[in-house]
Amino acid sequence: MTDRPDHRTPSAVRPYVITRGRSETGTEPLAWETLVMATDAAFPASLQPEHQRILTFCHGLLSVAEVAAHLGQPPPVVQVLLSDLVAWGLIVIRPPIPPAEHHDVTMLRKVLHGLESRL
Repeated sequence: MTDRPDHRTPSAVRPYVITRGRSETGTEPLAWETLVMATDAAFPASLQPEHQRILTFCHGLLSVAEVAAHLGQPPPVVQVLLSDLVAWGLIVIRPPIPPAEHHDVTMLRKVLHGLESRL
């Protein structure tokens, strides 16, 4: 087997080791489309490598799913790690925009009719 520099090998560390056995964040888990960005705070060198890698990826806005792809870990694992970083003040989050509510079409037609009658 040849070693190619662009060939990625999966991490030998199991996800439950990375999250220290946690499968839940203790709060509402971050949605996959939630945007995250590292703060300007200096992060301690004592962070585990996965936390440090996340902080290097998040100089701009990235979604939770994108961070998971960069890290090569499942999104639930990344959600736990990101919740740690949020709790420590090293990451800020921007929740996803909720879907638009459907407006009453009859009300919109009445408004349109009223505008047309004034013209």
